[in-house]
Amino acid sequence: MNFDTFLQNILSDLKVELTEEFDKNFERKAFFDKPWPANKYPNNKGSMMMRSGDLRAGYSSDVSGTSLQFTNSQPYAAIHNEGGELTVTQKMKKYFWAMYFKAGGKTSPTKETEYWKSLALMKTGSKIKIPQRQVIGHHPQVDALIKNVVDINVQDFANEIAKALKQ
Repeated sequence: MNFDTFLQNILSDLKVELTEEFDKNFERKAFFDKPWPANKYPNNKGSMMMRSGDLRAGYSSDVSGTSLQFTNSQPYAAIHNEGGELTVTQKMKKYFWAMYFKAGGKTSPTKETEYWKSLALMKTGSKIKIPQRQVIGHHPQVDALIKNVVDINVQDFANEIAKALKQ
């Protein structure tokens, strides 16, 4: 085995292990040991991050040269992973009103209809704070996993070298 093969083995193993661990964050409803903030949405059925499953399914990882990169096909993935603010637009307000009426509007006031109404009544240009619900990124458990994968691959490489020297 040459060094390039050795490096590609490490990256390939890391891709599998990290993808699996990051995916488990959806089950944990946390970034490893840091729980995600509670959801304020009143009609909360299950996890905020798992309503459709699109965010979870949108993650992919690729080995390119000497790096491993994680991406997500969903445009809202970054705001959830990093947190931030959204600026209310007229289009958003139309959506909020549509959700208000879909939820029952004036005919059946509930916590859900009041939630949508409060969003719809926000002024254009005001901010909505999206709390960080991190899925991927740096964490001590990621460091430990990387160390473990590298250690295993170094040991395998050392065993191959020893075997070749004995011949």
